[in-house]
Amino acid sequence: MDVKSTPRYLHWLFCQFELITCSYLMEPWEKLLFFSFNLAMLGLLLYTTYACLAPHASSAFQLLCSLLGNPRENALAVLK
Repeated sequence: MDVKSTPRYLHWLFCQFELITCSYLMEPWEKLLFFSFNLAMLGLLLYTTYACLAPHASSAFQLLCSLLGNPRENALAVLK
């Protein structure tokens, strides 16, 4: 993608977003509230993903590493 066309593409994406959400029909103060709410929800989603999913992924990775590690150590861990 050409660097000069990047702002044009982002503007096109924003126009598509406005068409899909029908926000082009809103007044400016309504758009501000709508976009603020959407950004807040996106921020909460990203924070929740970081706070909750990261520990689960870490523990799953540790479990996978322990299963793929030394088979004798795994057998001893099961017996304990």
